[in-house]
Amino acid sequence: MNYYDEELQELLQQTMREKRLKAKAVDLIMQQQELEERAEELKKIMEKEQEDVDHLEGKNLAAFFYRISGRMDEKMSKEKEEAYSAAVKYEAAVKELENVKKDLAWCQDELKPLSGCQQRYRQALAEKLHRIKSTGGAASIEILELEEKLSGLEKQKKEIREAIDAGNQALDMTERVLKELGSAEDWGTFDVFGGGLLSDLQKHSHLDSAQEMIEDLQERLRRFRTELSDVNMENRAELQVNIQGFLRFADYFFDNIFTDWTVLNRISESKRQVLETRTEILQILEYLRANQNAAEKQQEDTDEKLAQAVIRAKI
Repeated sequence: MNYYDEELQELLQQTMREKRLKAKAVDLIMQQQELEERAEELKKIMEKEQEDVDHLEGKNLAAFFYRISGRMDEKMSKEKEEAYSAAVKYEAAVKELENVKKDLAWCQDELKPLSGCQQRYRQALAEKLHRIKSTGGAASIEILELEEKLSGLEKQKKEIREAIDAGNQALDMTERVLKELGSAEDWGTFDVFGGGLLSDLQKHSHLDSAQEMIEDLQERLRRFRTELSDVNMENRAELQVNIQGFLRFADYFFDNIFTDWTVLNRISESKRQVLETRTEILQILEYLRANQNAAEKQQEDTDEKLAQAVIRAKI
């Protein structure tokens, strides 16, 4: 085994150990935070239970009542049991917290000598990769094919990220539209039962806002569809919100229950359409995230194959 192989193997082992230790350290930090909160909570309970015991042992009306009623021993025994139980739980939490802190300190000490190993590994790998490519042969062909695959996966991930961003923007707008339509529906219902001019104006104000948002939603859906076409999902992107008129003219000038109920029906239908669009967006986003996870896993596997191919190659 030559110098490159020995160095790469050693650095690879270091990077793998660093990865495991970092993951363990992250988990220990979370445990520490949870236990600190738990210990603080138990400490308050313990102090409260001890206060109850001290209260009974002091000179106060409660203690006097229990003495003359002959229940002092019973009450004191119960309070002391509760105080003892709280103290035991607190001490157990503190002990566990200390153990977690020790494990975390050990992890951090083990990580110190590994600092920078990822960068050193990538640098050594790049140096050997350059030498392999310059010599040609079967190894260089395999490596170039793996690099091409990695490039394609990176492009795919970028396209998926852009589609997810566009989808989230459209999803956010559906929530805003639904909120406005809900407000318009509430005022419309109030208007039906004699709300008058104020409720009518409020209803139309929310409808105007909803209409503006729907126009924005249409544009965001169009962008979402464009981004989806890059990841071969165009057939699933036939998203269109078709909000019809709200009979504003008839409702405003012929204020009667028939017209008001028609407006409410139109609002309800619009909400249904937006909800269907929202559901479709959520389904596509779920599909995109699944593909994103698959691409990331495939990229990790391919990256590992490339590294192993470089390490195996003889130069």
